[in-house]
Amino acid sequence: MTDSERATTETQAASKGANHTGPDVENGTRRRLRDSAPQAKTAINLLALGLLCAWATSGSKFFLTRPNVENVLSQVSLVAIIGCAMTLLLVAGAFDLSVGGVVALSGCVSAWLSLHGTSVPLSFLAGAATGLAVGLVNSVLVVLLGINSLIATIGTMYVCRGFALLLTGGVALGGMSQSYGNLGNTYLGTVPITVIYMLVFVVVFSVAERWTLLGRYAVASGSNEEAAFLSGVPVRRTRTLCFLLTGAAAGFAGIMVSSQLTAGVPDAGTGLEFEVIVAAVVGGASLFGGEGRVTGTLLGALIIGVLNNGLDLTNVRSYWQTVTLGFVLVVAVGLDILLRHPDVMRVARLVASPISALGRGQERIRDGM
Repeated sequence: MTDSERATTETQAASKGANHTGPDVENGTRRRLRDSAPQAKTAINLLALGLLCAWATSGSKFFLTRPNVENVLSQVSLVAIIGCAMTLLLVAGAFDLSVGGVVALSGCVSAWLSLHGTSVPLSFLAGAATGLAVGLVNSVLVVLLGINSLIATIGTMYVCRGFALLLTGGVALGGMSQSYGNLGNTYLGTVPITVIYMLVFVVVFSVAERWTLLGRYAVASGSNEEAAFLSGVPVRRTRTLCFLLTGAAAGFAGIMVSSQLTAGVPDAGTGLEFEVIVAAVVGGASLFGGEGRVTGTLLGALIIGVLNNGLDLTNVRSYWQTVTLGFVLVVAVGLDILLRHPDVMRVARLVASPISALGRGQERIRDGM
């Protein structure tokens, strides 16, 4: 909600309150408080990220070294690329747990085709198309047949991993040409190309969610499916497109991983779907639909990446990383529910008000230039 729209809402609520103070005024107040919750989450996440960076820096002298920073960003880029599309899908009221399997299958398809004489561009295109095809299958199962997205996408995850194992015989496919590795291993100046891909995805999906009909339809579909349908929103078409985008993003991530490893690995992306969901929820996406921001998911992915890297550098056993991710997910969902409480939202508005004031000040500065 923009400042002008918020001001209009407040004026209307005030004018109604002058005549009959009742549910209209109370609903307007609750709506303004709900608008402050995402800003409060952003403030909390920025604080958490800063504290994690300080902890990792104090725990290891290698955290801020260039190779380690590149490693963290490379890991984050994979989660963020899929997370951009997953955020829109979550906002639309569904989710996709097959993305880890899609990453494995897409990479194996690309590697297998490249080993059998297909040109590198066509191999990559086939890998991305594989992800798109899985997204189409998911949309048919969930949107057309009405199967719960949890059950449907877990099923397709196992199918994808099974096909990846069948295609490779259960072993990694290696021996690709040097050009095959260029997609995931080159640098643009001093920046890894994977980080550039991530930023492109973040920009494109941020534009899509804020300034296109797809973003508006996704919010309407996830907030109240019946009301959206009665208002003329193409709910089925919206969710279908979101499933296709998520599958395509996972397919691209799969060929990117295959290029980085110059191999098709059938167990690539194991547990990736969990990290993507955690990043989106930590970033403010609601498992109930209707809420979420791509930029928030990027922030959530950075938190997960720094946390995992810090645990690695401080020699914490890998098993504890899984425990920690589960704890972070529970805390994030609990925080999402907590911020919906009216009393908590009033406090959240007070916390977020300095951030809003800063943003308005920056807008005024830009307008005056």
